[in-house]
Amino acid sequence: MMTADFDPADFDGDSALDTDMAGFDIDPKLRPVRHLPLLVQASGRYNFVRSPRFPMPRALPGAVDRFDDDINALTLYTREELRLDVDGRYPQMTVSGTRAGPLGPVVSWVAALTRTGANHYSGQIWFKDGQVGAIPHTQISLKVTKSLLAAQRKVEATFSGGGAASFVRTYQFSSASFRPAEFEYDTVAGATRVTEIGTHDHPNHPATMASETLSLDTVYRRAGFNVSDAPGNGAIPLGAAGADQRWTDQEMHDAMQIYWSRFADKPQWSLWVLFASLHVQGSSLGGIMFDDIGSNHRQGTAIFTDAFIAHPPAGDADPDAWVRRMRFWTAAHEVGHAFNLAHSWQKSLGTPWIPLADDPEARSFMNYPYAVAGGQAAFFADFDFRFSDPELLFMRHGPERFVQMGNADWFDQHGFSQVALDPNEEFGLTLSVNARDNRLPYLLPPVVEMALVNRSGRPKLASAARLSERAGLTLIISKDGRPARQWSPYSRHCGESLEIILGQGEALYDSVLVGAGRNGWDMAEPGRYTIQAMLVVDGRAVISNALEVKVEPPESREEERLAQDIFTPEVGQVLAVNGTRGVQSAVDALRAATRMRQHPLARQAAVALAGPLADEYKLLQVDERARPGETPAAAARRIEVYDADLKEARHLLAIATEGSADAAVNAVGHTRFLREAGKLARALDGGVAPALRQTGLGFDAVRAGDVIGGFNLGQDMQRMLALKANGLSI
Repeated sequence: MMTADFDPADFDGDSALDTDMAGFDIDPKLRPVRHLPLLVQASGRYNFVRSPRFPMPRALPGAVDRFDDDINALTLYTREELRLDVDGRYPQMTVSGTRAGPLGPVVSWVAALTRTGANHYSGQIWFKDGQVGAIPHTQISLKVTKSLLAAQRKVEATFSGGGAASFVRTYQFSSASFRPAEFEYDTVAGATRVTEIGTHDHPNHPATMASETLSLDTVYRRAGFNVSDAPGNGAIPLGAAGADQRWTDQEMHDAMQIYWSRFADKPQWSLWVLFASLHVQGSSLGGIMFDDIGSNHRQGTAIFTDAFIAHPPAGDADPDAWVRRMRFWTAAHEVGHAFNLAHSWQKSLGTPWIPLADDPEARSFMNYPYAVAGGQAAFFADFDFRFSDPELLFMRHGPERFVQMGNADWFDQHGFSQVALDPNEEFGLTLSVNARDNRLPYLLPPVVEMALVNRSGRPKLASAARLSERAGLTLIISKDGRPARQWSPYSRHCGESLEIILGQGEALYDSVLVGAGRNGWDMAEPGRYTIQAMLVVDGRAVISNALEVKVEPPESREEERLAQDIFTPEVGQVLAVNGTRGVQSAVDALRAATRMRQHPLARQAAVALAGPLADEYKLLQVDERARPGETPAAAARRIEVYDADLKEARHLLAIATEGSADAAVNAVGHTRFLREAGKLARALDGGVAPALRQTGLGFDAVRAGDVIGGFNLGQDMQRMLALKANGLSI
């Protein structure tokens, strides 16, 4: 069995001159090396850099149709990058590039290539993003110079067409990879980390697949990234023996925030992978992806190694190998989300990248093994531990900041009418807000109540996945006089596909904090807004009503002063997960909000502060002197477990429910309140119902009315919550 970190298909020529050969066994017998120069790849990243200069007039010897510089751009672009993808592993026959000025990227472009001769390629530029006038050309021709010496490698590119003067640019070789990435893996005590497997460890595998030891790093190197590992990779001890191994969204979010605030000097495009045991949701959740934690687009993902991925099917030929493979697949899948990859069956809707065909049968890390025809056995029998070509195209050549994040100009042009040409009329999707006349007070992060209703006239089998986190959800927010914006959540759960039977007229429910997301605060300003959603169900689109709401202007100077502390990324993320103990700036802002008694924001803030105090809480601690890899992981990082503060939690709940417990539920959102009801009930009665401790989230207790009965809710609200508890999307 060979090691996947070296493969002839990955050879870039630089390794021939590498003096660090400690990882290889050297045979003292000399043998001739055949055709070594032919192994040198053309693919990789090439750069062009210069200092700004102004064009100097000079006489030309005669008429010319091609220039040695881009006269269209007045030579204002100081940095350019070209990514050539024509050989090596999984070549996409594509070239892409970025032009940047002194203030950052200006335009990105992509072209499809055809080989026209030895080391010659040409093609059409078919995608542009940014200031497209900065590159008006429509054609590109390439002449590639290969060499064993990196300094002699270059690409001569001729840009032409589009009514612009042609010009030639020479790019110098920079790297055999397309983009850099840094991974760090940590493991909470009690969890099992799997970052490499043997491809033949399990007997169910493709007959043609090579037997090798494959690491997560190698998977992403083959996808085109220059992956480096932070040297800290280690175990993080739990600070209390016998502590609960189940994690809440709040605890995971705090861990991500604390980690990135402590290591803010790490390079851009870093990813922290934390292996933990279980989520409080139970074994159905395999991982969570947190987007844009901190600055520089940092990402964090959690893998729950004792979830469904640790339970092999009955009668499996090698259960241990099956579990290792599923843990490895889950880690690769979640890391894929960090690179903005969608699931294989949800690529065609709601994305500003190129239209991609859904492929529910794709043998890709981004497809669920148990969702293909024949289930997971059929998937792994034909899975080569790779990404699909469209996914590789995106990772290698898509604009770095995920094309026009949040922009939804396409919705302004035609709404959902042309996107959903084949609507699913067996379901209905309704949106509403918990406010009279749909008028929301200033400062309150709007929460939309969502219901997916069975209108088919017969019982229907439906996914029980949380509506707001489904990849098939596209939610648009449009303010009068402003371009539409596409809402995107801060995090997504990835888990086992659970299904329930919905009777005629029955519904699945969810509450969506649409006020804040990865785009920022899309509804922070007073004015009129229209909110509409589309959800893909059974491969067809269900379109919601167009919900019109009005955000009122501020009523006091106090509201205006508080706005600058509330409308921050940290507070938005904390409210999205419904609480924190670790993000102090958000805690301070929310405590200030609780002083505005009976304002809906005060109720929402008080619940977010009370939840983490109502039960023991795990919090990542990082040694002040620690740097990644410079100190032992056990000394640098640890998980401290804090006791519940029931007295303070009761005080906060008194603020939240002052005058009306119903108003607190409406401010938080019905299903968002239900998910926290078990913990909040503990603060009221000082104990935990047995059903709550057994089920983790306590949904069984909620459905029985045992938890919500502890709150002084009106009869109508109790009936509403009981109804929604029975149809709570998980």
